[in-house]
Amino acid sequence: MSTVSRPKLEDVARLAGVSLGSASRALSVPDQVKPDTLLKVQRAVEQLGYVRNGAAQALASRRTRTVAAVYPTLDNPIFAVSIQSLQQTLWQLGYQLLVASHQYKPEREADVLRAILERGVDGVVLVGTDHTDDVFELLRQYRLPYVTTWSTDERRAGECVGFSYFDAAHDMARLVVQYGHTRIALCTGDAGGNERVRARIAGTRAALKAAGLELRPEWMTQQPFTFEGGREAVRSVMNGSALPTALICGTDIQAVGAIGECRDRGLRVPEDLSVTGSDDIELAELVQPRLTTVRVPKAEIGTRAAKRMVSLIEGTDVPAEPDLTTRLVVRESLRRITGG
Repeated sequence: MSTVSRPKLEDVARLAGVSLGSASRALSVPDQVKPDTLLKVQRAVEQLGYVRNGAAQALASRRTRTVAAVYPTLDNPIFAVSIQSLQQTLWQLGYQLLVASHQYKPEREADVLRAILERGVDGVVLVGTDHTDDVFELLRQYRLPYVTTWSTDERRAGECVGFSYFDAAHDMARLVVQYGHTRIALCTGDAGGNERVRARIAGTRAALKAAGLELRPEWMTQQPFTFEGGREAVRSVMNGSALPTALICGTDIQAVGAIGECRDRGLRVPEDLSVTGSDDIELAELVQPRLTTVRVPKAEIGTRAAKRMVSLIEGTDVPAEPDLTTRLVVRESLRRITGG
């Protein structure tokens, strides 16, 4: 049986009328070749259907030109936006992105990372700063640079691109207090292995304490970052003899679920219960009532992380940048009252 040989780089160079070195540079570092040379090589690649042998290239250069990113979940719009900007920026810099998730199970993150590292990558992007020792030991063993993203509240060794969850939570709780609420409930995620949740709790407590208030244990609930988690939060905090007038949720997804549960229980938002979220996903402005939330720099995190990651891989200097910031977005789900 006859076989058809795959086109080689030599075939591309011959068809393009350029040297083998020029063809290689056009595919590896296109910004370093003349535009007309790049165009000739690109046309030859398309005509021949040439595909680079990534394994051979990685063996020769000790580079895969691939970056891995491990997220707690892929089922959250804020991470989707960040992943998109991360991928686009890496692509522009000549790198590919490999994405995986541990589904909010920190104990599985090392196993997920190990499977990725065995395939070969040049660097790793992690979400948050709280990871098991096994994760950091793997990165040390493979001598891989890494960037931690989203949270800057509990810094440790390694690069960090993100914002303060403490400050964001503090700003939201202070706003709720300024709107006249004194009976305030809080819905977060599981604080174990998640410094972002711990920072939210600490920021909320600090804002309430500054106002002479406290976060009552019966009005604090840890729920999954899902619509059902928000529903369960309402069931939890609205079943006692004393009821809160405001529920601060850790994410917009939880907040939208909370609004849905209020509707099903005959509770009016915000007249009976004000609800706030965090992230400012697209749904926050579509739900009724529209959601008061915290706008976080989703796309900027991905862009900055990509640039920082490539600079670490290639050993280039990137000036230190200040932490990213958040902004309160006030909409109709938060009601101003005159008493708690």
